[in-house]
Amino acid sequence: MTIVYIPIAVIVLLLVWFLVALIWGKPWSVKLLYTRTFLHFALKGPELLTMLGILEKFGLHDHNAKLSDASVANETKMYKWMNRDLAHLRSYPRKRQSPGILLSTDIMDWFLDDLTRTEKFRFHDYPLNQMFGLQSELPNFMLTMHPLVSKLEGRNYVKRLNCFGVKFDQVLEGLKIREEKGVLPPRFVIRRVLDEMIAFIGQPADENPLYTVFKDKLIKLEKISARDRESLLAAAEAGITRTVYPAYQKFIAYFTALEQKATSDDGVWKLPEGGAYYANCLRSNTTTGYTPEQVHEIGLKEVTRIEGEMMAILEKLGYKGVKNAPKKLAVFGKEERFLYPNTDEGRLAGLAEYKRILDEMNAGLDPYFAVRPKAALKVERVPEFREKTSAGAYYQPAAIGGGRPGVFYANMRDMKEVHKFGMKTLAYHEGIPGHHFQIAIAQELKGVPFFRRMVPFTAYAEGWALYAEKLAREIGLYKDDPYGELGTLDSELFRAVRLVVDTGIHHKKWTREQAIEYNEGHTACARETVVSEIERYIVMPGQACAYKIGEIKMVELRDKARKALGDKFDLRKFHDVVLKNGSMPLKLLERVVDAYITAAK
Repeated sequence: MTIVYIPIAVIVLLLVWFLVALIWGKPWSVKLLYTRTFLHFALKGPELLTMLGILEKFGLHDHNAKLSDASVANETKMYKWMNRDLAHLRSYPRKRQSPGILLSTDIMDWFLDDLTRTEKFRFHDYPLNQMFGLQSELPNFMLTMHPLVSKLEGRNYVKRLNCFGVKFDQVLEGLKIREEKGVLPPRFVIRRVLDEMIAFIGQPADENPLYTVFKDKLIKLEKISARDRESLLAAAEAGITRTVYPAYQKFIAYFTALEQKATSDDGVWKLPEGGAYYANCLRSNTTTGYTPEQVHEIGLKEVTRIEGEMMAILEKLGYKGVKNAPKKLAVFGKEERFLYPNTDEGRLAGLAEYKRILDEMNAGLDPYFAVRPKAALKVERVPEFREKTSAGAYYQPAAIGGGRPGVFYANMRDMKEVHKFGMKTLAYHEGIPGHHFQIAIAQELKGVPFFRRMVPFTAYAEGWALYAEKLAREIGLYKDDPYGELGTLDSELFRAVRLVVDTGIHHKKWTREQAIEYNEGHTACARETVVSEIERYIVMPGQACAYKIGEIKMVELRDKARKALGDKFDLRKFHDVVLKNGSMPLKLLERVVDAYITAAK
């Protein structure tokens, strides 16, 4: 037998070639490209690494002392890198890829292509607004996501506080470029942001949530001395005083001056190439090719259908002569039988009821789901400093590495807004089998590239959550609860109305008052809530359309599978197909369901 010796120099050259291709060029396989692309996103985002909670298991904590680079220069580099990786992805021969790998390739292709399409509109958005932005999201991240489990992480917390100044300066740079291009938020947005920021720094540093919550968590840490605790608290107070507050004051000064230049035109049609920008927003959020006019028409038809179903239930309940079903539900919403006391006791009772609803749902899922998430779900109140501008509820995912459960946050700012007949629907949407179910299952997937456990598609995620609401009604959870059934139909109507008003504002050039009037006439919401919702659509064009479009597609695909398979149709298997492949664009989800139908036949 002849033994062939490969010179060490050749081995080294091959290794160098492999590493160069992996890091800078085209990796040897498409799977390696998946990994590189995901790592590039993750390693450039310390906050994302903190949220994932993986590196800490290996004793790596440096990322928890940093904040991501929000500079225009770094954003430019990211676009260049994404365009390069998209070109590499499309260069791998498709014939050599298995169906599973092809699906991963196409999901990543859609994701990268969607991001690169936004490059021409990169300065069209409003980075700081009443719904989200550095001014609210960064403090919330520090309070809820930073892992305060040791003295080291306490030090990292303080280091992150001292990074606020640089991060705020980077975002301010982008705001000024937008101003030069004529991309100014409507005047009400500026006022809301100013009020929020002024309130946030309108107290001594040691009374700010960044200090008080930090203090509470340090007190609960057993493995830290009183001396170290006091040292960390002193450093945090200094960081808030010397870095955090001055950063906010820069934003306040800028927005105060900007307010004088802003107008009351609310739709993005007013922006340069506003029509193209909105069309891209719709495509990105719904993952479809629907035009704004098509989405508007779908919304009008759905509003008519759902209001008809609500009227039928009201008639069965004996309410004759009702002309507007949502308005009748609004009347119910003021009745004491459907409300909790607006007290601390009432808030606790509301949180307890949400937990009971979720426990009940979770206990009865076996006939409908074969797959279950391992991650636990908690119910908590929205942090009080965020209540005023926060949504009625939202979901925070569990740590993908374990150690932090998923959280369903319920807004308890005013218990007159928490109607008992709407609580089931909200819990199903945000918790089980909605967002927590879908997101936790995706995070726990095995046998797929890691990026598929993380990649977000709004139409899929929100479409599933709205589908979860409908499923609860279909399986009989409102059988003896007609008022709850009205509540869930009102929730669906709320999402259908969004299709009409979002396209109305940004495509048909409706005024803010026109949108408010339509929304008020077709939902049970109080005027304050309606105004808040319309203002949300103004700063997040197209996003609110993803819910109903996603849900309509999922029901359509389920009906398609049921019709094609007849007696062979199994709802549990259909849910497996939708959930165990992770988030994806609706067009690709249809391809996956079609393959399931073919295989099941």
